[in-house]
Amino acid sequence: MQHVRLPHRRGGALLALLLALLSVTSVTSAAAAAPPGPRPRTPDGPVVGTDHGPVRGRSHGTYATYEGIPYAAPPTGPLRWRAPQPARPWEGVRDAGAPGPKCLQLPVFGTGPATGSEDCLYLNVTTPAGRAPARGRPVMVWVHGGGFTGGSGGEYAAGRMAARGDAVVVTLNYRLGALGFFGHPELGDAPSFGLADQQAALRWVRANAARFGGDPRNVTLFGESAGAISTCAQLTSPTAAGLFHKAVLQSGSCNTAFPRGAVVPGTPGSGFFEPQKAVQAAGAAAAGRLGCPEGPGALDCLRGLSAEKLITPELSQAFGKPAYGNALLPEAPARALAAGRFHRVPVIQGTTSDEMRLFVGMNLGAYPLRDAHDYRARLTDSFGAAADAVGAEYPLSAYPTPALAWSALLTDATFACSAFRADKALAGRVPTYAYEFTDRDAPVVAGVPTVPGFPYGASHAFELAYLFTGFPLQKPLSEDQVALSDRMTDYWTRFARTGDPNAPGAPRWPLFRDRAPLVQSLAPGADGIRPVGFGAAHHCAFWEKQRQG
Repeated sequence: MQHVRLPHRRGGALLALLLALLSVTSVTSAAAAAPPGPRPRTPDGPVVGTDHGPVRGRSHGTYATYEGIPYAAPPTGPLRWRAPQPARPWEGVRDAGAPGPKCLQLPVFGTGPATGSEDCLYLNVTTPAGRAPARGRPVMVWVHGGGFTGGSGGEYAAGRMAARGDAVVVTLNYRLGALGFFGHPELGDAPSFGLADQQAALRWVRANAARFGGDPRNVTLFGESAGAISTCAQLTSPTAAGLFHKAVLQSGSCNTAFPRGAVVPGTPGSGFFEPQKAVQAAGAAAAGRLGCPEGPGALDCLRGLSAEKLITPELSQAFGKPAYGNALLPEAPARALAAGRFHRVPVIQGTTSDEMRLFVGMNLGAYPLRDAHDYRARLTDSFGAAADAVGAEYPLSAYPTPALAWSALLTDATFACSAFRADKALAGRVPTYAYEFTDRDAPVVAGVPTVPGFPYGASHAFELAYLFTGFPLQKPLSEDQVALSDRMTDYWTRFARTGDPNAPGAPRWPLFRDRAPLVQSLAPGADGIRPVGFGAAHHCAFWEKQRQG
């Protein structure tokens, strides 16, 4: 999805939209106020000593927050496109009452200057009130989505999760776009800097978790969309060994990839990882376009440019994927997963039942799907000689509209069945729990336009409001949805504590096994939480045949 060549001038804005929509929080940024700025200092706020100096947080009754803590030095000037370096210690008590700046990124709708800062390597810690047990609380480290070009850790309010689950929750920023995923021959086989930032944050957690009442020997890495893709990368990264002990991947697996023309007709298919050599070649070409010389000295020239010159739709298009073929990611994560070369930690992995409706619905105005002719044209563009087979598997007669038929087949091809295949690779070696968020009445985020005759259903990232608070929704959660939110929070935090999401009195969540590939459906109501046969519902045998043939 990130690497697209759009067919006309309107494409620049559309590209930024498509990238940002990989996390629904990017849409909330357009609909709601930015993360709060500095707040008045409260002298009686709780103080915790970190390995770099003490920080003063904010008490919120059942939980406390410590925001804007630097976990690495500002990656600016000579540190641009270098591995994250240690933050400088500070004297006195540092105020930790607001998130640090988000990493530099384009506005959601691709108009106006870049927002954020190149100095952005900060994290936020949320802790439950009260004394921690002697062994410490489980620690949950959240990696935000946003297509590797947008988003920030400060957009996720984790107080409810921390208090209800008695867990320490950490959210973090990491470098984005051309500042986080740039490559160049002069950089050699340097890993993607955004992924290296995530590992630096995990090392900070290992050094400091106990100071916040957490157990550094019990860390769960979890994320959604690009955050889940990041979690997959860390699962297969040798340099992440020992930095986390469990993993949760929401709407993004090592296998996730988009077919040609998935949302915009004519755009090439795309996975989420790029060979190191290809990223280096793209960097050399970009340097020339930016006026920097070929050969030695190009990197110094590029480091001398303003950061804003590097955050453009074109460069975000070129540098929005992690690279493999380096020390952090020696091989493509999908290949590593299939071969069993990943860390032996328990995993939760899942999708939403209508993932692609968000992407399709947001673009129906520019790229309508009105009738059988439009549907057939999309099938031919995306699947070529296999168009007849795909059309027979997803006949228009089975769906209310062509747009909903197209969304269903894209959901299955892109998210559902790639996750199902990853579940099978994981389950043969580690405890694996698979889920599908199926609340088709989930509230839509404010700012997402209403499309007549096109319900968004349980679309991409719509489960986030059931785990984090503060999202501006078009309607509040109902009583049954609040109950689902409670159950999901309990599952996630129980898994973080024990490696098993199950607890007495909760609907049983079975292990995913190859011989019994059951997936836990998560929906409101008395029968909404139960194991289901996922593969048949999403035509995964068909898509596996297409992949192999």
